[in-house]
Amino acid sequence: MIRRTAGIITFALATFLAGYWSGSARSTVHAQNSDRVFELRTYHTYEGKLDTLAKRFREHTMEIFTRHGMTNIGYWLPTDPPLKGKTLVYMLAYPSREAATKSWAEFRADPEWKKVAAASEENGKIVDHVDSIFLTPTDFSQIK
Repeated sequence: MIRRTAGIITFALATFLAGYWSGSARSTVHAQNSDRVFELRTYHTYEGKLDTLAKRFREHTMEIFTRHGMTNIGYWLPTDPPLKGKTLVYMLAYPSREAATKSWAEFRADPEWKKVAAASEENGKIVDHVDSIFLTPTDFSQIK
């Protein structure tokens, strides 16, 4: 499990940071404050449920996240087995760890979210389990 999660983290962060690389020059994206944290989340879906999960994110979840102070950074799908076809990896950012805790509490209590989640799971649960890791950028990170 740890090896798989470490591989996902490496994949997601490398892909994300590659988007900020421009030739031989590096550009840095700065936060509004130095307490900013990132959360790398990995959703492991039940067989055949990834498309349903992706649709829920695309059509509802991302917007609800934004309303609750979460910044959508990026979303990725692994390209290699065993994660291909059943895993969604994404990253959110928050002004602080405390803000993340508050945002998640508000998100989970949101009436629209509850309605969307229930509707998307009419034919059974979508997500088997979620891995979540909070990260802070290094002093040499291209995103802060």
